[in-house]
Amino acid sequence: MGRPAAHPFGGLWALRRYVRPYRTQLLVMAAGAGLGVAASLVIPLVTMAVINGPIAHRQVGALAWLALLATAFGIAQALLMFTRRWVQSAAVVGLETAARNDLYAHLQRLHIGFHDQWQSGQLLSRATVDLSTIRRFIGYGLIFLVVNTVQIAAVIVLLLRLDLGLGALVAVSTVPVAILANRFERTYIRLSRRLQDQQGDLTTLVEESAEAIRVIKAFGRRRLVFGRFDAGAVQLRETAMAKVRLSAGFWTALELIPNLVIVAILLIGALAVGEGTLTLGGLVAFFTLFIQLEWPVQSLGFILSSAQEALTAADRIQEVFSATSEVQDGNLDLNRPAGRLHFEQVSFRYPGGDRDVLRAIDLDMVPGETLALVGPTGSGKSTLVQLICRFHDVTGGRITLDGVDLRRLTLDSLRRTVQLAFEEPILFSASVRENVALGWPEADDQAVRHALEIAQADFVDELPYGLDTRIGEQGQSLSGGQRQRLALARAILGAPPVLVLDDTLSALDVHTEARVEAGLRQALRGRTALVVAHRPSTVALADRVALLEDGTITAVGTHHELLARIPAYRAILSQAQEAEGGADRPAARVR
Repeated sequence: MGRPAAHPFGGLWALRRYVRPYRTQLLVMAAGAGLGVAASLVIPLVTMAVINGPIAHRQVGALAWLALLATAFGIAQALLMFTRRWVQSAAVVGLETAARNDLYAHLQRLHIGFHDQWQSGQLLSRATVDLSTIRRFIGYGLIFLVVNTVQIAAVIVLLLRLDLGLGALVAVSTVPVAILANRFERTYIRLSRRLQDQQGDLTTLVEESAEAIRVIKAFGRRRLVFGRFDAGAVQLRETAMAKVRLSAGFWTALELIPNLVIVAILLIGALAVGEGTLTLGGLVAFFTLFIQLEWPVQSLGFILSSAQEALTAADRIQEVFSATSEVQDGNLDLNRPAGRLHFEQVSFRYPGGDRDVLRAIDLDMVPGETLALVGPTGSGKSTLVQLICRFHDVTGGRITLDGVDLRRLTLDSLRRTVQLAFEEPILFSASVRENVALGWPEADDQAVRHALEIAQADFVDELPYGLDTRIGEQGQSLSGGQRQRLALARAILGAPPVLVLDDTLSALDVHTEARVEAGLRQALRGRTALVVAHRPSTVALADRVALLEDGTITAVGTHHELLARIPAYRAILSQAQEAEGGADRPAARVR
């Protein structure tokens, strides 16, 4: 699913560009955390001075000044913590937002083939969960990974200066912690990657089940779908529990080792005080400083696990960023395109395929002409349509628009010139107006209503709020015919020079289709149109017809010419007529 990052820090290093704009804030965060730690380290030394000085010699005046000094360091520590957290919130949320925006924009740029290969749930988990994981590590884990390491080293130095023997004991106790941390890190990163991938798979399953809920209920497959979900959820739980067991064992060791050292410090320190080799204040300071090691050591488990999760998340995100689009943007804009489309020996093969889906396609469509594309299922009609919009690029030959190779045009210019309506209409969870005006958001209500009128989408006026009625996700609250008519209105709204209709009327009954075709005749006048069709009534819209069989054009002519001399053409239209006349069209398809 992409190329792994080669740097030792993986994809996290590749995402460093999002940190650069916030370097100052991150340095302030680190400085605040470091100064806070320094203030906390001074307090035990002040305590030692209080015990060995004013308390031991009953000097009440000096005690007050030292108490004020300790209080001042405590207040400074609190203020530094507040400053760090205040700066942190703006910095880490800002870099997460920037990375998420770039990731989404990159996904929009990638070609259709990329999205065909990736599960939507995997992309969703990368854009949400993984980025949040990185944000938490950079905003907290990374800072304290550095600060806590410095704190541990500083405390051990201070402990060695207070008492060499006890300090050496503490230093030696860090060795098993380091060994355990190394083993924990290697296993945790593997479990983290497995867990995050399984979360993406489960997200995909939930998303697909939600979108296909009508199919699931219609076929009574609730238990089957739930079984798949349950199996994925159990697998996810097992991986999560493996992570918990690993973390629990590591954190238990981090709790146990310091507690054993505390017992040794109290025993050996008490003997040293009794022998006079260590002052009481020195023992209290030593013990207080060692207690300050407890949080850095205990947090080591959380920070290391956070670091491994962030590294895994960054690698997963970098897999998407490292993907390149096979469809590259051109550098030419068409000025007042006439709409002449020309296919010159066009062939196409899907990546990894063993044969060409389209072969030696030659077609010439003059401005203002409507061409019907007819062919049996699997002949390559939808693939040919997608090449015009550059969802894929031709693998042989070329397609030109007004004499310019489509690959030389900017994608924005091409897609303003060519509008496409799909057989399976895609609608969004938005208002009718927003769905129809998707490609032309500047269109006013009059233009939207005119497009709806051509598409015979008068049912919109019967909706609760008219144009402002919010359509459910994927337009599932509408019938198939209603969805197709809205998609058709969206395609014709901007009066594009080239209009491509990929069997857009397939879900309409014959009466509604006749009314839509009457409006389409008006809309197609003066513009180039390619209409994928299988009904004789739809073919009648066209000036010419092209017959596509097994990936190649076998005949081109008028409808009557092909009827007269091409048996395969007659057979395709006859089958369509028999399918419509021999069975009643389900009432649920069109309202």
